[in-house]
Amino acid sequence: MKKIYQIPKSAQILILILFPVLIFGQKNVATNLAKYMQAQVEVNNFSGTVLVTKNGSVLLKKAYGLADYEWNIKNTVDTKFQLASVTKQFTATAILQLVEKGKLSLNDHLSKFFPDYPKADSVTIHMLLSHTSGLALGFKELALSTITSDSAYSKIKKMPYEFSPGTKTAYSNIGYYLLAKIIEKVSGEKYAVFLRKNIFDKVGMKNTGVSNNDSIISKKAKTYCRTEKGFIHNPYINWEVNIGHDGVYSTVEDLALWDNALYGTTILSKEMKKLMFTPYSSENWGYGFIINPFYNHGHQLIAHDGGFFGTMTSFNRFTDDKLFVTVLSNNESFSHIIGYGLSAIALQKEVELPYKHYETKIDTTIYDKYVGKYGKIEILKIDGKLYYNSVEMELLPESKTKFFKADNNDRTIEFIQDKSGVYNSIILTKGGVKEVAMKNK
Repeated sequence: MKKIYQIPKSAQILILILFPVLIFGQKNVATNLAKYMQAQVEVNNFSGTVLVTKNGSVLLKKAYGLADYEWNIKNTVDTKFQLASVTKQFTATAILQLVEKGKLSLNDHLSKFFPDYPKADSVTIHMLLSHTSGLALGFKELALSTITSDSAYSKIKKMPYEFSPGTKTAYSNIGYYLLAKIIEKVSGEKYAVFLRKNIFDKVGMKNTGVSNNDSIISKKAKTYCRTEKGFIHNPYINWEVNIGHDGVYSTVEDLALWDNALYGTTILSKEMKKLMFTPYSSENWGYGFIINPFYNHGHQLIAHDGGFFGTMTSFNRFTDDKLFVTVLSNNESFSHIIGYGLSAIALQKEVELPYKHYETKIDTTIYDKYVGKYGKIEILKIDGKLYYNSVEMELLPESKTKFFKADNNDRTIEFIQDKSGVYNSIILTKGGVKEVAMKNK
């Protein structure tokens, strides 16, 4: 999950000096949201649907691109999309419903449900929910196979722990798969049936369900992966095993109903919601959500993103502002970055429109002046090239001081000189939102 750094007042002043004219003012939020999304379509080929609401009023609800590339069928606002890891919040909700009914406890150990699982006596339901179990991220190979549920469990048991349960935090799809299987064991119902009866039907989410390998789902978008040669079909996904951490499909309108339901107590009591929305680690994981991953400037955020072979999703609840932003894509558009930009516009921050980045040639000896740590961002120089945090992410120059990431996804870094000529800060632009990070001393 993405992390953004807080802007000190001095840095905010720096932004105003450097960028006296930015794209958006603060008068017509709805118009600015629409302009931003149109630019995402024209520049980044966004395909999917978007919904932004504030205090129950719709600021933007629109579909873009195609649900089916072969037949040139357009996405509509009621097109259904796979949610990928946004599914986790529904799994967590189902577990908390069972806790509330007294059918299980957050302190129950994995061994109660899977006695043959390695170290099962050391793993609790709480650890599975909060990504502190030590279980592996896992699942890509299993999801792409034709393996049965029983065979999948046998393979999962053999995956080594990343750390001793309860000692650290690491995002785990395996943990949420096991939670889905626990829901089935405790309730006596299939995961899809339990979610439909206890969540979707109660909320009125008529266009939401859990995918399987056989059912034909009307108005569901096909998904497409981006390659250097263009879009291709996503691979086969085995929905018999790819559940708990993934599996749910929905529409932006149904997700707005879900957002609204989370303010009430129809689905979960205040006590259960408090447990769900409490961060339990330094990485701020609650149950099925991450709490305040960014925008910590007086804007409480409960969120989760998702991504898996063509599917990219973002679900954001700014609860103090009663702001809801969701972005669903079927062609690997960077929904989390787009959601970030839309949220900033809705919160009346200045946001720059997306634009095409073009690489230019510069004297690379200047890279030596850029190398170093800026907050939690590390700029590296290796073999005459500049990298962002990792040798896997090259920074390409569009000017002497401004660079864009090689994957060209609305993220740039500009190096700023102080009065003495030293490059002591960077302006990080993500989804059009500018943040400043000072160079570590």
